[in-house]
Amino acid sequence: MRPQTLIARKRDGGALSASELSALMAALVSGEATAAQGAAFAMAVLLRGMGAEERAALTLAMRDSGRVMRWSLPGPVVDKHSTGGVGDNVSLMLAPALAACGAYVPMISGRGLGHTGGTLDKLSAIPGYNAAPDPEALRAAVASAGCAIVGQTADLAPADRVLYAIRDETGTVESIDLITASILSKKLAAGLDALVMDVKAGSGAFMDGAEAEALAVSLVETGNGAGCRTSALITDMNEPLASAAGNALEVENAAAFLTGERRDPRLLEVTLALGAEALALSGLAADAAEGRTRMEGAFASGAAAERFGRMVAALGGPADILERRGAHLAAAPVVRDVEPAETGFVAAVDGRALGLAVIGLGGGRMKASDRIDLRVGFDRLAGIGFPVGPGAPLGRVHAADEAAAEAGARALAASFRIGEAPPTRPLILKRIGPEAGL
Repeated sequence: MRPQTLIARKRDGGALSASELSALMAALVSGEATAAQGAAFAMAVLLRGMGAEERAALTLAMRDSGRVMRWSLPGPVVDKHSTGGVGDNVSLMLAPALAACGAYVPMISGRGLGHTGGTLDKLSAIPGYNAAPDPEALRAAVASAGCAIVGQTADLAPADRVLYAIRDETGTVESIDLITASILSKKLAAGLDALVMDVKAGSGAFMDGAEAEALAVSLVETGNGAGCRTSALITDMNEPLASAAGNALEVENAAAFLTGERRDPRLLEVTLALGAEALALSGLAADAAEGRTRMEGAFASGAAAERFGRMVAALGGPADILERRGAHLAAAPVVRDVEPAETGFVAAVDGRALGLAVIGLGGGRMKASDRIDLRVGFDRLAGIGFPVGPGAPLGRVHAADEAAAEAGARALAASFRIGEAPPTRPLILKRIGPEAGL
C-alpha cells in the first residue's frame, strides 16, 4: 500500500495495522517514503493519537527497522532510561550496581541537547572511553564487566533516527505516542528482558506532573505490550539530582559516590529506587525491598565500583579511573565560589535556568553540531532547604576564563531563590507498575 494512503487514513482518525506500520517505517528508512510523507505521518499522529495496540505496533516496527541484539548470557538483560534532567548522572552508578547484582546492562544512551545533560557527554570526559564500539566489542564489554554504556549505532532502530530528525523540524516532538515509540524502539533493539523508566517532572525536566504521568503510563503500557517487562518511577526534578552539573564534574561526582567518599542523598535515593525496581522486574529480587537491599550491598562492598572500573577499561578508558580520577579528568582553569546576595535558605531552584547556565559556560549544546567544553559547570551545589550566605555558597563555578566565570556566577545566582526553608517534598512522586493500563 502506498505511504500516502496510510497517512490519509491516520489523518482521518483511523488506525494502522502492525504490517502497515512496518511497511511505512521500512519505506522511511529506504527512502521510498519521502521526508514530507514522514512529516505528514508525524503530524497525523500528533493530532489524532494512537491506541495502545497501535502504539506498541509502531514501537516494534521502528525497533525491527534495523538490527535487534540477541544475547546468550547467564542472567537477565536489563536497562533504565531517564527522560532527562539536570545533574542526572544516575546511569554511571546504576549500571555497574545492577551488574554487580547479576544483571547484564547494555545501556544505549544519548548526548545532551537543550538544557539537560547527556550520559555520553559525561563519559566523553574519560580519556579513551569508546562510546561507539562495534557490536563484538560491545558484547565483549557486557560479558566481561556486566555493563556497557554506549551510544545508538546506525543499525539500531534507524527508523527512529529518520523520524526524529523529521519531528525536530516539524513541531511534532511533543506527541506522547511518538516519544514513547522513539524511546522504546531504541531500548528494545538492545534485546532487553526488563526496563525501568525514570520519568522526570519539575523545573529541570521537560514535563510537568500531568504530562510526566501520561508519558509514564504510555511507556509502561507500550513496553509491556511489546514484550518487555517495564515499569516507571516519576521523580522530582525541581532541583539538580547530584550536587554537580557539567560533564567531567558529574563523572567526578559519580566516582566519589562509587568509592563511598560522598553520596548526595537525593542521588542515592533515586539510584536505589530505580535499581530495586529493575532487580524486581528482572526476577533477580523477590520484590523492590529485597532489590534495594541488594543494591545497598553492591555499593557498600565496592562491587559496583569494581564493575564501573571494568566497564571503563573494557571500552578503552583508564583502568584506574576511580583511584586516580584527578589525573584523568580535565579541570577548568578558573574555579570560584558563588555566594548569594542575601542570607537565608534555598527556597527554590530553577532547574532549566541552571542547565542553561551550564550551556552558557560551554558545557552543553543547543543544537547537535555544537562543540562542548567537558571541563566546565558547577559543583558543591546547595539543595533546596540548605542554609546559604557568607561562607555558605550556592556552589562553585568551573569556567574556561575569568569572564566566563563571572557570567556563570551571575547565571547560577539567578537560578536560586532565597527565603524560608520550604517543606520537604517527596522525591519519588509515583510508581507506574507493569500492570498499569493492561
